[in-house]
Amino acid sequence: MSTARIHRLAEALRPLPLPPTGKWPEGEPYQCLVNEPGAQILVFAPRGTDHQTPHTRDEAYVGVSGRAVLEIEGERHQFAAGDMAWIPRNTDHRFVDISDDFVTWVIFFG
Repeated sequence: MSTARIHRLAEALRPLPLPPTGKWPEGEPYQCLVNEPGAQILVFAPRGTDHQTPHTRDEAYVGVSGRAVLEIEGERHQFAAGDMAWIPRNTDHRFVDISDDFVTWVIFFG
């Protein structure tokens, strides 16, 4: 059984980026705050290059601060604080032209 909890955005962002990995040589730009069987919630603050590849689950982005361009299957969309995007599973997407203060929530479903 999961436990209710509160997460503070400032605390979640403090350790980012996390240590580099093969996929994220600049350091992992996200932190997972909730990892439950039906949902996963992350804070995502990419800097420079977004190295995402298509995911096997549906996901939603909710912009917190800054701005970026969200490329979805090669089509470019402006994305900023207050915006929400729905990305179906197995859809090619990534953020480009990312501002230095860009932060978004990421919610995976299924």
